[in-house]
Order: sequence, then structure tokens, then C-alpha cells
Amino acid sequence: MIDVYSWPTPNGHKVHIMLEECGLRLGRDWQAIPVNIGAGDQFKPEFLKISPNNKIPAMVDPHGPDGKPMALFESGAILLYLASKTGKFLPKGDRAKFEVLEWLMFQMGGVGPMLGQTHHFRIYAPEKIEYAVNRYTNETKRLYGVMDKRLSASKFIAGNSYSIADIAIFPWLRSWQNQGIDWADYPHLKAWFDKISERPAVQRGVKVLADLRKPVIDDKARENMFGAAQYQKR
Repeated sequence: MIDVYSWPTPNGHKVHIMLEECGLRLGRDWQAIPVNIGAGDQFKPEFLKISPNNKIPAMVDPHGPDGKPMALFESGAILLYLASKTGKFLPKGDRAKFEVLEWLMFQMGGVGPMLGQTHHFRIYAPEKIEYAVNRYTNETKRLYGVMDKRLSASKFIAGNSYSIADIAIFPWLRSWQNQGIDWADYPHLKAWFDKISERPAVQRGVKVLADLRKPVIDDKARENMFGAAQYQKR
């Protein structure tokens, strides 16, 4: 059984969805091991052995490519690994494959980091810094615009087939209200979002560990997620 060390965040949801989309079922083929990032579980030595960057998700497949256990961290790498393992959601032909990879990189380098900063400064920052809020909200809107334009001419993010690019991007858009987004400004992206939301595997994936997540309301959680705790040498 594949062990997935995770928490119900957009990056965690990517992997939960991918596993379910690949036909791997929670409780039968994989298990979710909660890593409570508010409580500081991400800093525990046993987790750092498989995720040296102290971030979720991480995964251990007991049946790696050579038949031996394979540990991975970074959600994008995990998506690529599972695509390779199952032969799903990453085209074989070079042209189509690289189209998927460029949009996966777009998510990893743009959508995730920028929307994450938008969440931080709009919701979690102890003081509202107008410059930061405007900077990241405007960048979020720009990225939404890029995706909306793309989807005006494409069925899915990376072409006419559902792929790991769609799986990577979708969870980050579920908090669109917290990002200052008005869906009316992005009709093509909204249609895509609704279509992805209806997929049974997506619905199963976003429910994984969802009952464990609570709002960041205490100083310990803020310290573990945003404070000096994450910068300590380990």
C-alpha cells in the first residue's frame, strides 16, 4: 500500500486526486497519513527523512520502479511519478507531453506560489499590508486571466485531454473567494473549474483528511506555519 503523508491543502489535494483518478483507491491501494502542519508534524525527524524540505505532501511507494521502496517529496514530482507508474494523464508523444509539462511548471512556479502569497497576505498575515495585498491579488488575477485565455481555445489546460496539469491547478482555485476573484471575469476558466469539480475522483480526493483541518487560530499554529519554527536548522 502506498503511504501518502499529507494534509488537506491544495498541494495535498493534488496527490489525493491523482491517486483516485489513476484508479487507486483510498484504503485499498493507498493510505493518507496526516501531517498536521499547524501542530508542527512537518518538523518531526521521521517526516524529514522523506521530505527534507519539511513540506507536505510526501509519498512512499513500497513497489518503486526497481521493485524497491521509493520515497518522494514535492507534489509536482509525485504527479509525474504516478503518471509514469500508471501510464495515465501524461501523453506519450513529445509534443503533447511537453505541453502538459509547461503548464505543470506554470502551476508549480506561478499559480501555487503566487496564490499562496495571496492567501497569506489577505487572510493570515498579522497586519494587513496594502502593498502586499494589492501586489499578490493583482498577480493572482493576472494568472487567472492567462488560464481563462488558454481555456477559450482549449478543452483542458494543456490541450484536449485531461492531464496532470489540470489536476495540479484545480485545487488552488477552490479558494477563489479568498483570492479576491470574481468568476464573472473568467468565464472560460469557470466552465473548466465546474467541469473538473464534477469528476467523481476529484470529489473523493478533496474529501481526504478534510475533517481534520481547522482554521489557523492559535499562536502555536501561526508559529509553525508562518513563524520562526520553519526556519530552524534541522
